[in-house]
This record gives sequence, structure tokens and C-alpha cells, in this order.
Amino acid sequence: MNKNILFICSQNKLRSPTAEQVYASRDDLTVSSAGLNNSAKNRVSGELLEWADIIFVMEKNHINRLRKNFREYLKDQKIICLDIPDIYEYMEPALVEVLQAKLPRYLGFP
Repeated sequence: MNKNILFICSQNKLRSPTAEQVYASRDDLTVSSAGLNNSAKNRVSGELLEWADIIFVMEKNHINRLRKNFREYLKDQKIICLDIPDIYEYMEPALVEVLQAKLPRYLGFP
């Protein structure tokens, strides 16, 4: 079964778009990304949250902000914090490596 995966960071410029790009080619996943800040390229919305089966956030404060501002849209989705600090550039090899090391255990593939 295809899973809808949403990656969230603050600005949707570096970490979450990198994660989206890294996993976009998988046939078993449909991926998207968004940011929590008002100035984010693609802002988190209730519609996006309801669409997602699994939500990956980059920092613990992202979970708190989601629960505070979007509680009514958070139903049965799993929210997982990847603990990836805002120190990487878009598609930086070290960030790609961290994502590829952390995500498989949550998505059930090697």
C-alpha cells in the first residue's frame, strides 16, 4: 500500500525539500514537504496534514508547533521527530546520508 509522507521543517527550503527529493522516486511512497513559518515556501496546511499517513518533523519544537496550531487536523497520523538540526544546505550529502540512515526503520524498508 502506498503511504503518504509529509516532511516538515521551518522554512521548507533545506531539510524538508531534501527529504522530499530523496524519497520522491520510491513507488511505495507519495511524498510532500512543507514549512511551519509564515514565510515558508510551501506552508503547512490542514489539508496537507490530513493527507499524510506519516509526518516527519526535523526538530522537537516542530511537534509542539503542530500540536498548538493544527491540533484539529492531527488524527491518526504518526508524527516522528528526526532530530535533524538546521545546519545543512539543500541536498547536502551529509543531510542525505542522515535521512537515509534514519527513515528506513520508520517506513519498513532496508
